Amino acid sequence: MYEGNRRGAGRDDQCAIDANFIRHRLVAETVAYTPAVDVLSDVIAIMRTGEPRSARVELRAPWGQRFPAAPGSAGFQVVLQGSSRLLPPSGEPIMLSAGDVVFFPHGHGYVMADAPDTPIAECDHGPADPAPLFASASVDGPPTTVLLCGGYRLDPGLAHPILADLPDMIYLPARLGLRTEVRTAVELLGAEIRRPRLGADTVVSSLLDLLLLYILRAWFDAERGHCEVGGWARALADPGVSAALDAVHRDPAHPWTVQELGALAGLSRAAFSRRFSTLVGRSPLAYVTWWRLATAARLLRQSEAALGEIAARVGYGSEFAFATAFKREHGMAPGRYRREGCPVPAKEVLKT
Repeated sequence: MYEGNRRGAGRDDQCAIDANFIRHRLVAETVAYTPAVDVLSDVIAIMRTGEPRSARVELRAPWGQRFPAAPGSAGFQVVLQGSSRLLPPSGEPIMLSAGDVVFFPHGHGYVMADAPDTPIAECDHGPADPAPLFASASVDGPPTTVLLCGGYRLDPGLAHPILADLPDMIYLPARLGLRTEVRTAVELLGAEIRRPRLGADTVVSSLLDLLLLYILRAWFDAERGHCEVGGWARALADPGVSAALDAVHRDPAHPWTVQELGALAGLSRAAFSRRFSTLVGRSPLAYVTWWRLATAARLLRQSEAALGEIAARVGYGSEFAFATAFKREHGMAPGRYRREGCPVPAKEVLKT
């Protein structure tokens, strides 16, 4: 049920609120999950830096590899053929078979091997630079295991709170009829890497981003039904909160108010504020500010737009106000951020 806030507004303001309420209520009720996908796309665009990497690796027994922790990156492994024994960051070993996908969003270390008693070699390459990952102990005979591995570099200064909700490892076992989009992305990526053709760099990069989106979507889909109160899985699945998030992501420069965002969600101001804060972990306007400055950081890093133009695009009326807010969030002035980037998370900068 939706609660309409119809008190304390003038007739013209109320008409505008009613129109927005009707339009966004229809959107929320007919395609409730679409905004969540858009938010995930934005999260990846903000956090990922550089080109993602991937490799197809053929292994011959015996083989074993320890992947060291790599803070500031995320990596995945897909078993294309054969099997593998995985020792995750915590918990019991997992036997992986063809089609299984494992994703490590926080860059924690892990071990993979063909058998429990196989000697483990150290790996000098991180998940965002996967080739060459393995050295086979035998050069004769067909491969016993074929893996598709890859990684993404993440900007620690722009870590979206959605990342903190993810576990150390996401395990997606292959099951007939489930996660067909993940399987399709894996097949396309594997084929492109095995036989590169014209435009392969662009195709592989796009497929890696697509695979990352599909992995995260599959995990959030699984979490929606049984997650506890709070958390981004619930926030992205909630029609009202998701509609408000989508609006903020689509137009960060708009002078958002809690009442307007509540109207988009079909909730009263107070009810929306409570629900948003519970699910997202911060107040609506605090999230608006954070997203504006995260967007500004991406523009500073990826474009040559003037500071005044960036300030206007993220909702600041003056370059001075923008610079003050940006330094408070990221620990350095916009001009310095553009020159140097953000080597450590902003909270760590502000503590020093």
